[in-house]
Amino acid sequence: MRETKALDYFLLTLLALIWASAFFNIKIATYSYGPFTIAFLRIFFGAIPVILLCYIKKIKIEAFSKDWYWFATIGIINLVLPFYLIAYGVQNIQSNLAAILMASTPLTATILAHFFTKNEKINMLKSLGVLIGFSGIVFLFSDNILISKNNIFSALVVLFGSCFYVIGGLLTLKISNKKNENVTASILIWGSIVLLPISLFFEHPWNLNPRLDSTISLIYLGIFSTGIAWLLRFYILKHNGLVFQAQVAYLIPIFGVILGFLILNEVITPKVIISLIAVIIGIFIVKKGTKIKLI
Repeated sequence: MRETKALDYFLLTLLALIWASAFFNIKIATYSYGPFTIAFLRIFFGAIPVILLCYIKKIKIEAFSKDWYWFATIGIINLVLPFYLIAYGVQNIQSNLAAILMASTPLTATILAHFFTKNEKINMLKSLGVLIGFSGIVFLFSDNILISKNNIFSALVVLFGSCFYVIGGLLTLKISNKKNENVTASILIWGSIVLLPISLFFEHPWNLNPRLDSTISLIYLGIFSTGIAWLLRFYILKHNGLVFQAQVAYLIPIFGVILGFLILNEVITPKVIISLIAVIIGIFIVKKGTKIKLI
């Protein structure tokens, strides 16, 4: 890996901003579109830049190869389910809450990786990080200003949706010998195929009279927060490695809370701040624990 430069930190921050901006844009998209339609169009528009890159780099897309069932399965678990569940939940909660809840992904990954991988076993330091991080999530649910009996189910749905990102990531290890661009393009294609008929059947999008801001947000979600963000992630991974790219996990919830406040005037309560700090500390400790090799 090359020596880290100022440009690399700029790109990492840009990636965090793009991913964090997804939350308030999902909220705006829900003003006009149903969760199935949001998930479908996000995946559809996200596929365009990735497929274009594969064409330019002459990377073969194997969506319909002999391994199609892996791409289809990962597409459903890693894209269809979380995109739908997050859009469904964000209808009734603030986008900044979704950003913090989604930040639990590295913590969930630590637990599942212990059981489903050979070299990612949990240790005392990781356990401490998971405990602190999830304590922050539990504490967040005690915020009666933002979470009530009317929307607690929606908050749980978002938290549940984050788990599918982790499961999808574990399944991706089954095809880790394939190029990232090929895998991403293939699962985006399958995600679009699965969601199109579901969206048409359940939400009849042709009857919509969407707001302009919802449509712009939805297009942004696909092209930037899905397609461009994945390409930027590939670039950072290639030039700076996984450890450097993983630092984006600290920035996303912070930017998500700030953007929700600036764009949507969302409330930031003391419990939101405390929960955010606990989750970030938990992620930090987990990553420190990852560096400790078990004998």
